[in-house]
Amino acid sequence: MLQRKVHVFQRQIARLDRRLQHLQTLSSRYARGRAVCVLVGLGAALLLERLYGTGWGMLMAGVGLAGFLGLVSLHNRLKARIVRHTLWRRLKSTHIARLQRDWPAIPALPLEPDASDHVFAADLNLTGARSLLHLLDTTASHGGQARLRSWFLQPTLDPEVIRQRQAYVRELKPLAAFRDHLALCGALVAGNTEARWDEASVLAWLQDDTPPPALAGWVALLGGLAATNVVLMSLAFLSLIPAWWPMSFLLYAVLYLYKHSAAQALFVEAYRLEQSLEHMRAVLLYLETHRYSGTPLLAKLCAPFWQAARRPSLALTQIIRIAGAAGVQQSNMLGFLVNALVPWDLYFAHRLNQYKATIRTDLPHWIDTWYELEALNALAHFGYLHPDYVLPEVRPVSANPTEPVLQARGLGHPLLPSTERVCNDFAFAELGDMALITGSNMSGKSTFLRTLGLNLCLAYAGAPVNATAFQTMPLRLCTCIKVSDSVTDGISYFYAEVRRLKLLLRALEAQEPIPLCFLIDEIFRGTNNRERLIGSRAYIHALTRGHGVGALSTHDLELVTLAETVPHIHNYHFREDVHAGHMVFDYHLRPGPCPTTNALTIMRLEGLPVDDAVPVIS
Repeated sequence: MLQRKVHVFQRQIARLDRRLQHLQTLSSRYARGRAVCVLVGLGAALLLERLYGTGWGMLMAGVGLAGFLGLVSLHNRLKARIVRHTLWRRLKSTHIARLQRDWPAIPALPLEPDASDHVFAADLNLTGARSLLHLLDTTASHGGQARLRSWFLQPTLDPEVIRQRQAYVRELKPLAAFRDHLALCGALVAGNTEARWDEASVLAWLQDDTPPPALAGWVALLGGLAATNVVLMSLAFLSLIPAWWPMSFLLYAVLYLYKHSAAQALFVEAYRLEQSLEHMRAVLLYLETHRYSGTPLLAKLCAPFWQAARRPSLALTQIIRIAGAAGVQQSNMLGFLVNALVPWDLYFAHRLNQYKATIRTDLPHWIDTWYELEALNALAHFGYLHPDYVLPEVRPVSANPTEPVLQARGLGHPLLPSTERVCNDFAFAELGDMALITGSNMSGKSTFLRTLGLNLCLAYAGAPVNATAFQTMPLRLCTCIKVSDSVTDGISYFYAEVRRLKLLLRALEAQEPIPLCFLIDEIFRGTNNRERLIGSRAYIHALTRGHGVGALSTHDLELVTLAETVPHIHNYHFREDVHAGHMVFDYHLRPGPCPTTNALTIMRLEGLPVDDAVPVIS
């Protein structure tokens, strides 16, 4: 199934390559045609001028210029098509990279907020490079990315909310062309499929409650004086009246300079707005004109765009035009001349304030709806690329207590390539259950813990999970997998682990209606064997008395005996074999304790000294 998807995208890329090659050939012809048009037109104009006079020469020059401008217009349209096809091709290549887990080819995430203190983000590779968000984040705005990120890092453990998101994902999943066109609209404005819309300046402008200066009266007064200047200049030029215009112009200049400070920051503000809103305007224009037949949920979500009394794209176009007109300030000489004739800056500052008041209520709602659509599109695209993944069943905590807390079939790690992924069945039958997972080094214990955690994060975000069947109740997540020490803070690895385990135990013992799911890898690895065993036994007993379920991996085979006295503890293991001098792992989770260890075998295979008197179990 994966290869079939890849082949589809490769065929699409091949077609785009052929079109691009054809368009590039046409572009070269247009470039040569423009040069020929200039040379022929100039030569013909000179020839006609010598043979028939200046008039014919000027006429031929005009014809040549018109032909040249026509070719330029056609060539520019062709260049726009080349840009569009290039961006479209890049988009399809990115789809293949996400399918094949080709991380360098997947657009990098922008700088993210620090999540090192989060209770499971770092442990489960949710953020950063080669993470779950890196894999499925297709958002084009910082706000859309933040919305998607919050669904994974601060999940809303409400089955109804999750089901609503799943319904949107189910409807959006087959709409690949819709999602790609949205991405292309934004990329065409930015010129890059990896660019993100920075809406901060727009929101800051809208949220600025500073009362705008009252400019309407000043614009009317200065506009009247500007008209008076023109009339007096014209009459004086015709010698109908004396030169009175310098007095009116001086009055105009004094009043204008007195009030000009109100428009001094206009250009900077307008330039930021123009750049930010142009990206969103292109997207809104597509959403307004898209036909929503057969997609009732999408139509409902996008109703603020296509059902609005005033089309959002037109409202943004007005602001963009005002901002563009304010760009006259960028040229000091032109700006001086224009404002000497009319109160240009004050007028457009006034117009910008008027439009700010007009869209102050609507624009934040449009932006928020766009964030929601972007985040849902990212989940839907993830499901589209992985049609073998399933939308999980998330039941309320108060549902039938005889049903398992969590049950999964064919559970796999979503960040691994499909060729390297091994899927397993797993379940927590009831609250209080704990899976004690033993196994040798590199056998797959840590990967399985992350597999379980990542799929729970996907499930609670409303996304498809890497499984053939998956049902669960809402569970709070807390992990202790990738603990690190801190030299600057003077914290050892062991102390950092103890602090994390204390946090986890408090979360488990908290009086919360939603149970906790804990995932712990190699408990107390930072201390000696004797103390680790004593501490581990006590901590595991405390875990089984808490309100939740969880899995704990360990090398300590002595801990497997706890299952004999604690009914809620269930042993599982991963195993390995040695073939032709190499360790071979099958990564299949099996019931019961691990019958083998491999540390000394690995040491021997790598040429380290091993005491032959010590038996090596393999």
